[in-house]
Amino acid sequence: MDIYDDLGVKKVINGSATLTMLGGSLMPAPVLAAMNAAAAHFVEIDELQRKAGERIAAWTRNEGAYISSGAAAGLVLSTAACIAGTDPELRARLPYSDGLKNEIIVHRRGRVGYDFAIRQAGGKLVEVGDEQGASAAQLEAAISERTAGIFAFHKHCQTDGIVPIEEQAAIAQRHGIPLVIDAAAQIPPAANLWELTRRGADLVLFSGGKGLRGPQSSGLILGRKHLIEACAFHACPRPFIGRGMKAGKEEIAGLLAAVRWTLDQDEAALLRGYEAMVERVIAAFAGDPRVRARRSFPSEAGQPMPRAELILTGGGRDELLRQLQAGDPVMMLAASGADGLFLNPQTLQEGEEELIVARIKQILSGA
Repeated sequence: MDIYDDLGVKKVINGSATLTMLGGSLMPAPVLAAMNAAAAHFVEIDELQRKAGERIAAWTRNEGAYISSGAAAGLVLSTAACIAGTDPELRARLPYSDGLKNEIIVHRRGRVGYDFAIRQAGGKLVEVGDEQGASAAQLEAAISERTAGIFAFHKHCQTDGIVPIEEQAAIAQRHGIPLVIDAAAQIPPAANLWELTRRGADLVLFSGGKGLRGPQSSGLILGRKHLIEACAFHACPRPFIGRGMKAGKEEIAGLLAAVRWTLDQDEAALLRGYEAMVERVIAAFAGDPRVRARRSFPSEAGQPMPRAELILTGGGRDELLRQLQAGDPVMMLAASGADGLFLNPQTLQEGEEELIVARIKQILSGA
């Protein structure tokens, strides 16, 4: 019996995505070992953060790195860094930022609810463009003496219509303001750990508990050394805007190990494994008149990986999802269109796709 059995909490077969509400991802053995080792000793947190950041920065070809308590915490700290820098008096004012350079420019297209974290730190959002996108001229015209930075939410499936990163970076540099990119779910590919800063971003944020497979309560900020230092300046253990966003010694050690583990993987082989799982799911429904199965690409977050899309020819998708979620173990899949659903291989263990297929067929047969 494990902790979930003891508490009576149903376990989930996650065929949906690396969702926070489902615990993100599953940590590999080296990450768990690093967290256990870190838990055995006291250390000075600032020293641990600094040295872990230096190592990750070297691995990822960046000037600096900082481990936050999640990608949303990274948004808060990055906003604070853009508004207040390393000024102690300004730090103490946040989130009350009236009178400061506090405007953060974002594209209206691709905005996400997580940009609440920008406002949480005192940022005032200024939208450019519309749901179809924005031009470089519109982006530059939105900059004023109150602008603290440009923030972009990087999703491959929504980059059309948005000013390319290189152009955003050039505009930001001309005006002496940072470009910050939230790329929380954009691993794979692991190359994003350096490619986005190489393309001109001053800071890039990742979730530690998604594609990196680190602790769910961890995040990674990569980029310019002076901005990384400013993020640390506002972060725990100091009693300011980042105090409640605590990355403990276990999370720091775990994410350090997760980055190393990710960089050591054969990413091409990993993606081939995802393709093979999708192919097996599609083959399982071949000739079944109730389900039309096909490959969907890219993933929900725009990652370069496939999903299996199952379209019910006779309807009843919502009832199918309800019954999948009512079972034990719970089976979580994402909805697609009016009568479809997605099966995502990224969060499935080998063989779990067979359990999902069997359960779907059982439900559709009325058993």
